[in-house]
Amino acid sequence: MKTKVTASAASVWLAVALLSVGRVYAQTAPSAEELLRRVDENEIFTTIQYEGDMIIEYQNRRYVKTMRAWARGDADSFIEFVNPEDYGTKYLKKGARLYVYSPDIEEVMLISGHMLKESMMGSDLSYEDTIENEKLSARYTPVLSGSGVWNGRDAWILDLTAKKKTESYPKQKLWIDKESGDLLRYELYALSGAKLKEFTLLRVQVIEGRRFPVEYEMRDLLRKGSKTTFIIRNAVLDRPIPDSIFSQRNLER
Repeated sequence: MKTKVTASAASVWLAVALLSVGRVYAQTAPSAEELLRRVDENEIFTTIQYEGDMIIEYQNRRYVKTMRAWARGDADSFIEFVNPEDYGTKYLKKGARLYVYSPDIEEVMLISGHMLKESMMGSDLSYEDTIENEKLSARYTPVLSGSGVWNGRDAWILDLTAKKKTESYPKQKLWIDKESGDLLRYELYALSGAKLKEFTLLRVQVIEGRRFPVEYEMRDLLRKGSKTTFIIRNAVLDRPIPDSIFSQRNLER
C-alpha cells in the first residue's frame, strides 16, 4: 500500500515533500475540492532516495550544500550533508519530531519551540516547514479562484484558507498545470494577507514513468536578497529502505 505525502511548504523536507507530482487532465473546470484532492494524491510514494544540492543565495553571497537523503512515507526522513563545510551534519525526522546531529559538538539535539521558526542551514526553509505531515485537504478549505498562465503554461489557480488558527501559513495560493498536473508555483501568506514565501517549479524529469520535479526555487520574502534552489539527482522511488537508516544510532554514527 502506498503512503501519501502532502505537497506544501510546510511539508517540504528539503526536496522530499514536493516529489512525484502527477497529472491533472481537465477539459472543464474541476471543483476546488476535487483539484485539491488530486494535488494530495499526486504526492504518493512509499520511499525515496536521492542526492541533491541546496544552493543558497543571500545578500550577494552563494553557498552550495550537498546532501544524501532518504524518506519513507510521510513520517521518516534522514538527511546527511557531505559538502566540506557541513560534512557530517545530519537530520532525522520521526513523525513530528526533528533531530539534528552536529559533528562540531558531537551531540544530538531536538529542534523544538521557537527554534522551529529559524532558518535551516541558512536557507529559505525553516525547520517548521519540514515537520508538517497532514494532507492539504485536511488542513485547508479550497476555492477555485480561476485560471491563468504561469511561465507560458495554462494553470488552475486555487486559494486555500487554513481550517485551524495554528497553521504557520493561514493562506496559500497554488498554480496547477491544467495538462500535466505539475504544481507550478505556490505562495504562502500570513493572516494579514502579507506574502511570506514563494515556491517555483523550474524543471521536471520523467523518472520510472512518473513526472518528477528535480529543480525548484524557494524564496523567504522576509529575508531580503535571499533565495534557495533545490536540485535533485539520482532519485530512486519505491525501493525498500532499512529501518536502521531512520534510527538515532545512524544519526550519532
